[in-house]
Amino acid sequence: MARVKRGIAAAKGRRRLLKLAKGYTGARSKLTGTAREAVDKAGVYAYIGRKQRKRQFRRLWITRINAACREQGMTYSRFIAGLKTAGIEMDRKVMAELAISDPNAFAELVKAAKNATAA
Repeated sequence: MARVKRGIAAAKGRRRLLKLAKGYTGARSKLTGTAREAVDKAGVYAYIGRKQRKRQFRRLWITRINAACREQGMTYSRFIAGLKTAGIEMDRKVMAELAISDPNAFAELVKAAKNATAA
C-alpha cells in the first residue's frame, strides 16, 4: 500500500488558520499554535457577543421608551401594563423607534395605556 503524506493538506489548514488570525497582534497572527488559540477564543467571544447584542438592544429600547413615557407623565412599567390591558401588541423595537421619530403617535399610545389602566 502506498504511503500517505499529509504535507499539502496540513499546510492548507495552517494557511486557513493564519488567514483567520489576520490582523491579530504579534505571535497571534504568525505562529500556528498561538493563532489557533486566539482564533478559538475569538470564536467563543463572537458566539457570546451574538447573544449579548440582543440583550443590549432590548435594554436600549426599554431605556428610550421609559424616557419618552416619563415625558408624558407615566412610568415604563405602567405603560407596558396599560398596553397589555388595552390589548395593544407592539414590540419594544418599534415603540422605541416611534418614541424618537414620531412623538405624537407615541403620545397616542401613552394615552391609550392611561385610559386602559384608569378603566
